[in-house]
Amino acid sequence: MLRAVAGEVHSLAVPFRMGAFDLGGRMTVIRLPGGGLWVHSPVACTPEARATVDALGPVSFLVAPNLMHHLRVGAWAAAYPEARVVAPASLRAKRKDLRIDLELGDAADAGWAGVIDQVQVKGMPKLDEFVFFHRPTGTVLLTDLAFNFHQTGSWLTRTYLKLCGAWQRLAPTFITKAVVKDRVAVKASLERVLAWDVKQVVVCHGDVQETGAREALREAFHRLAG
Repeated sequence: MLRAVAGEVHSLAVPFRMGAFDLGGRMTVIRLPGGGLWVHSPVACTPEARATVDALGPVSFLVAPNLMHHLRVGAWAAAYPEARVVAPASLRAKRKDLRIDLELGDAADAGWAGVIDQVQVKGMPKLDEFVFFHRPTGTVLLTDLAFNFHQTGSWLTRTYLKLCGAWQRLAPTFITKAVVKDRVAVKASLERVLAWDVKQVVVCHGDVQETGAREALREAFHRLAG
């Protein structure tokens, strides 16, 4: 079931494994003022997931926020042909089979401008992640820039995160740090994110950062780019 995070921000957490790691996954659904839904990082398009989304409203946008979180978008696009698929321009080369209706840029599209802000994190071309901010609730959406695990049944996942310094805190992993190519560009992008009035951080992997979010985000970004 979708969980209310704050105001019109809802999330759906599901099991997800990447190789031997149990990382879980989270889709975030924001209901826009007109009633349409803005769906960030869609998870598996199961009948149960569709039913819980349909109960909230009509799907208007399906957002692939970086070059990794796009695998489930196609199924949702097929199920909701009237929804616009939104993705980084760089995803076109990687997913020639995926319908992309709108390319993400530095400015928010008119469909969500004034409600959801966005920043492209430059200097990490292999990830090409966009960070989003829901103004009314002060909610930041992160995809792979940082994880936030406070519990897991996987000893391997727990051990890896501890080695990364990313266990029981909002923090990047070794893999995320490894794709930084231009630290100055990354830091400049993250400073734009830190200028927002952050109240909570929703991550795709781990737990929602509900308290001390601004400080946790600043520390996570410092670990990533210094």
